[in-house]
Amino acid sequence: MQQKIIILDFGSQTTQLIGRRVRELDTFCEILPYNKFPHDDPSVIGVILSGSPFSVYDPEAFQVDLSRIRGRLPILGICYGAQFMSHIWGGKVEPAGSREYGRQHLTSVDTENPLFEGFDHGSQVWMSHGDTITRIPQGAHVIASTETVENAAYHIPASNGEKEVWGVQFHPEVFHSLQGTLLLKNFVVGICGSKQNWSADSFVETTVKELREQIGSDRVILGLSGGVDSSVAAVLLNKAIGSQLTCIFVDHGMLRKNEFNDVMRDYECLGLNVIGVDASEKFLGDLAGVKEPERKRKIIGRDFVEVFNAEARKITDARWLAQGTIYPDRIESLNITGKVIKSHHNVGGLPEEMHLSLCEPLKWLFKDEVRRVGRSMGMPEHLITRHPFPGPGLAVRILGDITREKVRILQDADDIYIRGLREYKVRLSGEEARRVLAAGVPANMENGEIEVSLYDQIWQAGCILLSEVRSVGVMGDERTYENPVALRAVTSSDAMTADWAHLPYDFMAKVSNDIINKVKGVNRVCYDISSKPPSTIEWE
Repeated sequence: MQQKIIILDFGSQTTQLIGRRVRELDTFCEILPYNKFPHDDPSVIGVILSGSPFSVYDPEAFQVDLSRIRGRLPILGICYGAQFMSHIWGGKVEPAGSREYGRQHLTSVDTENPLFEGFDHGSQVWMSHGDTITRIPQGAHVIASTETVENAAYHIPASNGEKEVWGVQFHPEVFHSLQGTLLLKNFVVGICGSKQNWSADSFVETTVKELREQIGSDRVILGLSGGVDSSVAAVLLNKAIGSQLTCIFVDHGMLRKNEFNDVMRDYECLGLNVIGVDASEKFLGDLAGVKEPERKRKIIGRDFVEVFNAEARKITDARWLAQGTIYPDRIESLNITGKVIKSHHNVGGLPEEMHLSLCEPLKWLFKDEVRRVGRSMGMPEHLITRHPFPGPGLAVRILGDITREKVRILQDADDIYIRGLREYKVRLSGEEARRVLAAGVPANMENGEIEVSLYDQIWQAGCILLSEVRSVGVMGDERTYENPVALRAVTSSDAMTADWAHLPYDFMAKVSNDIINKVKGVNRVCYDISSKPPSTIEWE
């Protein structure tokens, strides 16, 4: 039986980071709404309560009965989670004198406590709360403090074989808590007893077995996009059911330049049974005049399903529609407050009646885990390291309505940008080099340095056409009135958070010059320096 950590989500922006850190400990975890704990699941070995945007005293604050969990499983409360447990178990939570936000250092820490084993005195942690615990729960004792937060962490011992409780008011999941991963390891491995047997190899073995049981002798249609997710899903399904799988690669008219032919060649090399469908007229026709981003995504999602259903009717015994949906897709499509962040075409655009059952073999994986699974199955490196590309394609990188001419402009600009990123080499050392190598980018370390392309150094890049904006320019002594494009490049580990990439000035100067000189319809190039959050990686 696969062990599992349950993370109860109280609405924090960093809940998904908790999950990501637990997965890094080779331990499976599942993020669930705060009130959806699976009490009858014997595979659960521990529980983590996330932070929240609410105060425990807010009328809208999420409340949950923990009586059936306490004592049966180890519990770790983070920020709001720690405050909530204190609030319901006899402690006291009050507004802090000022919002406690940013870097703090532990002025005292009980390194004899199993949660803080191996910690350094003075270890940096990250605070982000407006309330603070002024009295810890009944039976608890303080195990860490900072200069301004006396009750930075507490422990509630248990007797008679019951499981114990810990609460921390800082966020161990974020990068700025320098020993946060150690704290989570102490909880997940040391306290909960994880065997750390969640790996790419084990995922492939387990998933292949589950797919065979789920699908039986049925035929499956998989919608390929050319990206990492759907490609890995296709190879995984092919490994499980072989000739029962038929892949459909749809050209919706908004792919990157020459992408349809390039990707079809790649899939032939993988031995996949792929049908290429040119449906660009249908997609572009249905999108004509549509400017609102959510409507565009919904239309594209609907059209994808309609195309697949049309192909399914040609394969009379097809029963399943497979998709490369991954965990962040599902998380972003509906958060704990019930508010849509954005609809993913794999998630938000599906009509109620599809005629095909849905199969999503990667739905529990983060992006870097998908890449590890691809490597585990021996996929070519150029497919695995390919940047994420939105399912709706360039439709969500063209602000405003979609036309063939706008798509042509953006394809040409984007092609110059991406080729430039692949050709420009940089040397990295220290933490930057370790981060790139940890992501699986093939590179050799020499004298403490590695050489990689800018493309391999960053997580995702692309051009955005600001087609609703016109810009005055001068070319050949003549006035122009054309569109600007924005370049976007971000660094990330899982797409849940991202920072803008600090591209070299000489590279940006060359790319800008090439785009303006070579792409008819563009006379200005900008660079997007916003992070996620508060922005998203894509503009729409």
